[in-house]
Amino acid sequence: MIAGSSMEQLFENFSWNINIKKAELFASWDEVVGKANAEASVPEELNDGELTIRCRSTAWATQLRLLEAQLLSRIQAEYPELGISKLKIIGPNVPSWKKGPRSVPGRGPRDTYG
Repeated sequence: MIAGSSMEQLFENFSWNINIKKAELFASWDEVVGKANAEASVPEELNDGELTIRCRSTAWATQLRLLEAQLLSRIQAEYPELGISKLKIIGPNVPSWKKGPRSVPGRGPRDTYG
């Protein structure tokens, strides 16, 4: 029994319980959000109670934003120890058209051939 209680104390001291729960959430993402939503999104990071979710397209990001309240309540119910209070749903990484230190603000590249 001494080894078991000392292991629990070790997990608490180094916050390993939280890291294990976070890994469980990330690993069981398809069970939490559903298979179709999980194929289009991935949890990226968890900082200060905010879970960042990256989607494969802006359309999927919009879809998940519509379901945000339901997803958040489900995550909070299944993983209360993580203290997630907010979801940050973002689209895919897109290339930046801003090049160099002297770029000007504006709309970016447009069709100027017609």
